[in-house]
Amino acid sequence: MKKGIEIVPYNLEWPKLFAVEAEHIKQALGNNCITIHHIGSTLVPGLSAKPIIDMLPVVRDIQVVDQATQAMESLGYDAKGEYGLTFRRYFQKGESLRTHNVHVYEEGSPEIDRHLQFRDWMRSHPEDAERYATLKKELAVQFPQDMERYCNGKDIFIASIDAKDGFDGWRMVQARTDREWAAVRNLRQRYFFTSKEDPYIWTFEHKDHIHFVFYKNAEMIGYAHLQLWPAHRAALRILVIDESYRNLGFGGQFLKLCERWLTHQGFTGLFVQSSPKAYAFYSTHGYVKLPFNDPDGHETDRRDIEIGKIFI
Repeated sequence: MKKGIEIVPYNLEWPKLFAVEAEHIKQALGNNCITIHHIGSTLVPGLSAKPIIDMLPVVRDIQVVDQATQAMESLGYDAKGEYGLTFRRYFQKGESLRTHNVHVYEEGSPEIDRHLQFRDWMRSHPEDAERYATLKKELAVQFPQDMERYCNGKDIFIASIDAKDGFDGWRMVQARTDREWAAVRNLRQRYFFTSKEDPYIWTFEHKDHIHFVFYKNAEMIGYAHLQLWPAHRAALRILVIDESYRNLGFGGQFLKLCERWLTHQGFTGLFVQSSPKAYAFYSTHGYVKLPFNDPDGHETDRRDIEIGKIFI
């Protein structure tokens, strides 16, 4: 039986355990690895935590990490892919008794600074560290066998630290937490289904529909809905930036991130049924008139313009 979530007092051995494991991981990742950071609660003196070492290797090319999967598995790790966080490679060690989590990011990813600034804030603000420890203990009692709900319970607190620790970057993640799904529903209803109930809620649990949330700092300012089609094609069903953040370049940045993510998954083209109003935006970003060819045959608005972009 899988061991339940356990929160234990700080252990002085944790930094030493990190240092030993980091050497093994550097060898497994090879020359692609630039450095490895110790992140999370096990590097915050006095902070109670799960006895699991969180590690963040920084690499030159995130896609090359896939070539090191076998080497990581030889160290006892299970490869989890992105695991909901774009442009990451995630590994877990210890199926029944977890000992290490490895979050690999490419050099320049804002997620690196986010993790380091959260860690450093906890180290320098004991009041917040104590609040975090209390919250984790309460959640471990409430959800002893449910890691997803345990993590979801930490989300609001972590976001509150992101908002004040100086983090100043973007994030694009698949919606997972209650807070993120609430933002998804809000943006869909506010900008697309203002006069009727959203008929596509079912896509939230469909494997071929991807729902991305776009963060600026700690605030969720955008949302994208992608549908994955056969033959390495994808459709952009929705792309929206909250009105107060428009005309600042975030829409184009978000679109490029969606395109980059798709290319990493092996997709060769993205297709859109654009409204006349949005057509200029997509044209600016390299989209041209191409048949949409929806394999599901959904009804379309006659005013929409069928466009697409083939990735080279």
